[in-house]
Amino acid sequence: MEKKQGFFSALREEVARGLSPARARARSRSESPRRSPSPVANLLLPRRWKRQPARGFPAELLVPASGTLAPLAEGPEGDGGDPRKEGWGRWVMGQLSRAPSVSAPSCRSSDLRLLLGVMGAPLAPVHVSLANPLPHLSIKDTPIETSTAQYILQQYTAASGGLKLLSSIRNAYAMGKVRMVASEFETATGIIKNRNSPKDAESGGFVLWQMAPDMWYVELAVGGSKVRAGCDGNIVWRHTPWLGAHAAKGPIRPLRRALQGIDPLTTASMFADAQCIGEKEVNGEDCFILKLCADPQTLKARSEGAAEIIRHVLFGYFSQKTGLLTYMEDSHLTRIQSSTGGDAVYWETSINSSIDDYRAVEGMMIAHSGHSVVTLFRFGEVAMSHTKTRMEEVWTIEEVAFNVPGLSMDCFIPPADVNRGSVSEACELPQVERERGRNVMAGSHRAKVAAVERSHNVADNNILWRVEV
Repeated sequence: MEKKQGFFSALREEVARGLSPARARARSRSESPRRSPSPVANLLLPRRWKRQPARGFPAELLVPASGTLAPLAEGPEGDGGDPRKEGWGRWVMGQLSRAPSVSAPSCRSSDLRLLLGVMGAPLAPVHVSLANPLPHLSIKDTPIETSTAQYILQQYTAASGGLKLLSSIRNAYAMGKVRMVASEFETATGIIKNRNSPKDAESGGFVLWQMAPDMWYVELAVGGSKVRAGCDGNIVWRHTPWLGAHAAKGPIRPLRRALQGIDPLTTASMFADAQCIGEKEVNGEDCFILKLCADPQTLKARSEGAAEIIRHVLFGYFSQKTGLLTYMEDSHLTRIQSSTGGDAVYWETSINSSIDDYRAVEGMMIAHSGHSVVTLFRFGEVAMSHTKTRMEEVWTIEEVAFNVPGLSMDCFIPPADVNRGSVSEACELPQVERERGRNVMAGSHRAKVAAVERSHNVADNNILWRVEV
């Protein structure tokens, strides 16, 4: 009985410690997918704990589909069974598998993979370094679109808490909850299949750590799967259950999730080279529109093999009333050449995010909720090959803290096997759809690309051109 009590006490202690970047990095450096034994076997071998105390309890089993931790009991409770009859090992496995879930697996595994791949940890279009100061407002020898954008960014910085306060932040921490669902799938015949209803959305949570300059780490667990991503200032990497650890192509870039009202200084720095293209009413609020395009060198560095990123554009909508960022449109177009030597296929990925519920946290205005809609549009010459997938995400921030004591650079060390190769964003697109590229004719690809480009033309009738200085 002494050993049994010690076992569950140690297990409870591991659960109470929670997730942290340092623990995740330690596990990534010490474990290999080919050599790691069963997690439950590690639990049932106290001697292994003595040899490898840093491993602890694998976080993958601690995050159920609902995003919350299941309570652990030291004895049978209700229908939990009797450990004396079925054995302590099977009883522990049964307790861990009794974690509550939102529903039965409503999304297929491919849907969940697409959700986490595209919405889990997307990056901003361009490189941003907080070491570079924000540009001063300049009117002389400066285009009116650029000077107006600089003025809007100054108003945004002031509304977010002021440049002095924002520059004093050495590190930050945020924890929140997410609900994701692959809501619709549309084919060229016009038939829309509702894969899942909102009540069947996959729930989960995320934790985000940031440290100046240019370091960040995020964990997102949804539907029993987890995506990790980070940047140590030199390399951006991701770890997914289906691709393992890999570096991201191109220069280091900030996490898009941090730009959704959590990191005002990085947001202002990213739009430093943007242009004001007009104004538009969004959700009943008049907003200025800033447009940011990735340069050709960045697009070329992010491309890989048969996957070529043609453009990546980001639109930021800043409220004329509050000066805060209230809406973002993120769109990039990728051309993928078939591996069989056939014709290419084009993918357009669009992420539109509403940013709401700004609250003051230690003097800074931080958004505490939002809603994102992701659209994957695949098109080519053959009309019957067009498909469109729509996914949604609702997120809320539960806790935010700045200048957390004890956070060091060691918490952002990438996994040891991340240097094996880099992967572009195109790897997250559905493999089946990419292989169908050989059935697509390339005769009018240029016309199709031009049509997509025109959809983002600034001459939209809904945009009012009124720039005043």
